[in-house]
Amino acid sequence: MKKILDARLCFLPLLLIIVALLPACKKNSDNNIMPPVITSVRLYNPSPKDTLLSTGNPETDPNLSGGTGRYVVIIGQNLQNATEISFDGVPTSFNLALFAPNSAVVRIPNINFSTIDTTKLYTLQYKTKGGSTTFSFKLGPAVPTIAAVSNIYAEPGDSVYVFGANLFLVQRFSYRGTAIQSFKLDTNGTSIGFLMPAATTNDQVSVTTKSGVVNFKIIATPVIAGVSNENANPGDSVYIYGTYLKNLQSLTYAGTAITSYKSSKSGNYVGFVLPTLTQSGPVSVTTEFGTATTVYKVNDVATGSISNWDSNFNWQYWGAGQQTKGNPNFSGNSSTYFVLDISGLANNDGWPWTTNIPMNAAQWVPQANITDTVSHWAFKFEVNIPKAWNGTTVDIVSGVNGYIARWEPWQKSATTTAPYLTKGWVTVTIPLTSFRKSDPVLGEGMGASLTKIADLTGDSGNTSCIMYIHNYGTSVASFYGAVDNLRVVKIK
Repeated sequence: MKKILDARLCFLPLLLIIVALLPACKKNSDNNIMPPVITSVRLYNPSPKDTLLSTGNPETDPNLSGGTGRYVVIIGQNLQNATEISFDGVPTSFNLALFAPNSAVVRIPNINFSTIDTTKLYTLQYKTKGGSTTFSFKLGPAVPTIAAVSNIYAEPGDSVYVFGANLFLVQRFSYRGTAIQSFKLDTNGTSIGFLMPAATTNDQVSVTTKSGVVNFKIIATPVIAGVSNENANPGDSVYIYGTYLKNLQSLTYAGTAITSYKSSKSGNYVGFVLPTLTQSGPVSVTTEFGTATTVYKVNDVATGSISNWDSNFNWQYWGAGQQTKGNPNFSGNSSTYFVLDISGLANNDGWPWTTNIPMNAAQWVPQANITDTVSHWAFKFEVNIPKAWNGTTVDIVSGVNGYIARWEPWQKSATTTAPYLTKGWVTVTIPLTSFRKSDPVLGEGMGASLTKIADLTGDSGNTSCIMYIHNYGTSVASFYGAVDNLRVVKIK
């Protein structure tokens, strides 16, 4: 009996040791969870074929940009117990149901590259209960682009903005050959703001970011959109409208050099006092970026003339117009012109034989140009409207197919109007594309547009026309103005 008891007592220390070791073994099992290992990153559900994004080698891995919101598969070992996953230091949410020991499907988070910790750029950090790892993953902004410059005519010290995309993490920036040391980046990566330097030497804008380099050439070739009065008198103020009309190197008007002029701050017009002209000719403007020259001539009432009531009368001797010259209400025109004084015009009234200027047939477009693009030609005339005009329409109807162009400068939008009047004589340009068919529902001149010039003039390019006043509104309205120099000319 004693021997048996001694034997049991001998086993007791061993049992106590085993019991004591049991908790220790469980604790060591938790601490021995293996840390995560990442070997590659691939696109999830790639198309058309598997796309490898990273093997962790910054020397050979491709850059991934625009990946926000896309799903990727992280491949490696011990990935199933993730507690935090970050791209470029920005944590992303995840669903552990999409995880396995050797793979994890996660979505790239929204990343604002203007606010990230740049020390974590191009990294993927993966944490589990067993530890963490950092893997090289070249996810960053795309290569920068430049679209425009806010003001190429800024004075030294003025605020200027370069607009584009992916203007993040800018390392170097130069504007027109001058390095800009101090600049402000938009948080969305769409602009760089700076103060105009004192001197520039070329037309290049260069931006170097962490993702790449963009070189942008400023193209500011001047454009002439129109002339305030193409047939003004000497001493009158004339304005040339367009874009990039500033820092002029030369300006000629009808072959005459204009040496005294003033450009608007934005470069959308240049104004001058008209000298005595000796001929007709185009308008030409030259700047450091190039030259713009009009296809048409100014100081020219002969080219494409339908009627000017002096050298080319061509009126049908009936209608509502009054032929006159020297009327003090329409000063600034020494030639003959027509006045339309239409008062108290009832709503939806204005038949052509009571409010019109009827013209005989004339060569609108040379037959050799009948197949030209419609937008390359325009109907022009000079007009003087000394009294506020709001509510009636100047209709121009062709003698072929009844196409109508409606001129309503007081109509600012479908629901907004503003009284219109001129300061002296101005040139009106109506592209032939403005002539439209009448529509039984929409109204006169509101139907289909021209598809070819012959629709408006016939194959010969020769047609008559009537200019008249119509009231399409619902209340009584008037028109008081003078017109001159009806013509059709090539504008492009």
